Formats: sequence, C-alpha cells, structure tokens
Amino acid sequence: MRVVDFLRTVRDGKAVAACDLTEFVQGISKGEIPDYQATAFLMAVFLKGLSDELTVALTLAMRDSGQVVNLANVPGIKVDKHSTGGVGDKISLPLAPLVAACGVPVPMISGRGLGHTGGTLDKLESIPGFRVDLPTDRFKSMVRELGCSLIGQTGDVAPADKKLYALRDVTATVESIPLITASILSKKLAEGIDALVLDVKVGRGAFMKTERDARRLAESLVRVGTGAGLRVRAVLTRMDEPLGRMIGNALEVRESIDILMGKGPADTTELTFALGAEMLQLGGKAVTPTEARQKLQEAVQSGAGATKFEEIIAAQHGDPRVVREPDRLPTAQSQTPVLSPKTGVIKTIDSFALGLAAMRLGAGRSKAEDKIDPAVGIEILHHVGDAVHKGDPLAIIHHNGPANLEDVQSTFAFSSKPVTPGPLVIDKIGA
Repeated sequence: MRVVDFLRTVRDGKAVAACDLTEFVQGISKGEIPDYQATAFLMAVFLKGLSDELTVALTLAMRDSGQVVNLANVPGIKVDKHSTGGVGDKISLPLAPLVAACGVPVPMISGRGLGHTGGTLDKLESIPGFRVDLPTDRFKSMVRELGCSLIGQTGDVAPADKKLYALRDVTATVESIPLITASILSKKLAEGIDALVLDVKVGRGAFMKTERDARRLAESLVRVGTGAGLRVRAVLTRMDEPLGRMIGNALEVRESIDILMGKGPADTTELTFALGAEMLQLGGKAVTPTEARQKLQEAVQSGAGATKFEEIIAAQHGDPRVVREPDRLPTAQSQTPVLSPKTGVIKTIDSFALGLAAMRLGAGRSKAEDKIDPAVGIEILHHVGDAVHKGDPLAIIHHNGPANLEDVQSTFAFSSKPVTPGPLVIDKIGA
C-alpha cells in the first residue's frame, strides 16, 4: 500500500480496503507513519466520514495495536459500562459492585477527568490507599475471584488510539462520529468483555449538546460494536444539570456509598438501576427490566453491593472502612454556602459552568499534568424545578483555598413560573 494513495482515496470519500486501513493503523502504532500523514487521515475522515464496515476495521485495528486482555477463564458473560462524561457522574462507582454482586463479571478500565468532567480513576484514588495501576494479571484474577476490578488504562492498551486521540485534540477533528466510535470501542474491546452498556449523555454539561448528535453517536456505537462482535446497548441520558448532589472526588465517593446503602439521591439511584438493569440482562442474569431492577434492589437491601465494594477496595490496597465510615475520606478545611440571589423556581443550572467552577477549586484538571485535590468540590442543595427564597442556600463549596461564590451562584437561573425538568432517561438504543 502506498500511503499517499490510501489518503487520497479516504479524502475523496471512496471505499478503501479494510486490510489497507489495518496496515495504516499498524504503521501509526509502530511509528512508521509520520504525524502529518496521520493528521491528513483524521481530517479526511472528519470531512468525508467512514462507513460502518470501515469503522469496525479501524476499531479492531486500534484494539489490536496493543495488549488485548484474555478473560476466557472467567466464567459468565463479561459486561462493562462506559459513559461519555458529565458533571457529577459517579455512577460507575456504585454500579460496578452492585452488578458484580448480582453475578455479572464487570472488568472496568476507566479514565481520568479533564476539563469540566470528572474521571472515575480520580474518584477512586480519593479513597486512602486505593490503587488503579494494577498489573493485568491482578486485574484478571480480581475479575475471576471477586467479579470486578476497577483500573486505569495502561500504555499497552490500544496505543494507536492514544496517538490518534492526541492528534485529534490539536487538529480540530475531535467531533467526528466514526473517530469517537472507534476510540471508545477499541479500548473497551481490549478489556476482553462480551457486552457493553453505553451511557451517552446529552445536554449543556455533556460532550454532545443536542439530542440529534447524541443519538447519532449512540446508534454508531451500537452498530459498530455489534459489527466488532460485542453485544451493545446505549442509553441516552440528560445532562442539562449536574447529576446527584456532589461534584468532586471524595464527595462523589460519599454519594456513591449512599447509593449502595439505599440513601442516594433519586436521580443517581435511578440511573444506577437503569444502567444496571441493562447490564444484568446482557449478562444473562435477568430476562426483563423488572426482574433486573428487583435483583439490584435486593443487592442494596441485603448489603451485598456495599460488601462487594469493600472487597474491591481492599483488593486494590484501599481502606475498605470508608464504606461504613465515610468520614475517613478526605475532607476540605472550609465549607461555604452559596445563597440564592432571589426568590423563584430554579429554571436551569449550567452544569458545564459548574463543572469548570469545581475544576478551578482543584477538583479537576485544565491540563493533563495538573494535580487533583481529592477533598474539594461543590455540594448541590437544590435542582431544577425546586422553589427557593432569597437567601436560601443553593449549594455548599468545599474548599481548601479561595472560594469564588459568584462562580457557583451564576450557574443558577430562575423563573417566576413552575418548571418541570425533562426525563433523566431519554431513550434506549439496541435493546
């Protein structure tokens, strides 16, 4: 294959051979394809698109550019969950142990937060001693013995994706549906899973701002994932306001524990059960959503989910006592209330701006090398549709440095009329 001929074909929107696409990705991972040619490919796909068949080929080539975990010795159908990211999205933390407690193995490789969205690894590392950098053999043994492990992506997993993602970030090609699809699925396929549930978020605080774009991405993920050999379901969920009460790493662990104890906020509990029901059905442990939800509810009521979380924490060198004694988690030195500037009904909460406010406190990163303060964050006391009076506390800022009250107060908008928030779960695709 001549690379320039391959690039010309992609540029012109014509079909290329899947074997040529695989060879091109292999060249990227081996350092044989220079950045300028990789960038030309990315821009051509951004402008001309890529068929589902070729997106499958791209996904598999990116998966095979590095290590692929073999979980054949783990009995059962292995199911993972992936979220496209949002503000206050801590669902992986209660979801994984709950689903594992119901008998479905959950091998979960997660990422770190950047910008306005938090990362599962950062939340887990706020638990004293918790390690996300386990070797692959330990990851596999935990999935076999405990039914779950929660680790970070190693440099050996889909290295071609890491290279292409870095180039997309600096060449204005991030928003391409085929490139997003291949990036997400290549890493998930490298986990050795059999099935995948996708939480595709839509709204002001999500990567996809409109339902149309979120639906296009969800449908692409389901089609391409299926073509690559996975059983895939996608759930469209609303991210116009923060999810749950807490934004910030240790704060979100506290809320996750509340969910496992049956004391979580209505929205985070509902989303945990909605996604968990899909995972149990894909994992063969329930036939209907009603049966699946009943099993999840039993795992909460019996304490099996909380116990499973303790086991996972202990196995990954963390302090399992935080599940029963959450005050062992990092706590900020100061808590400052943010008061409502007027009387009315909360019309909107700008979750994107609120996520950035939490980042500026130290709960997130503006650059990959930034350090996280696990204790800081924002606690939301009221949500869209709530009536408040002037002077009522809207939120509490947990901080170890200066707290800019205006940063948080300005994210709330008010109405003089009743406001009904939209549904949390918008649609399910691939069920």
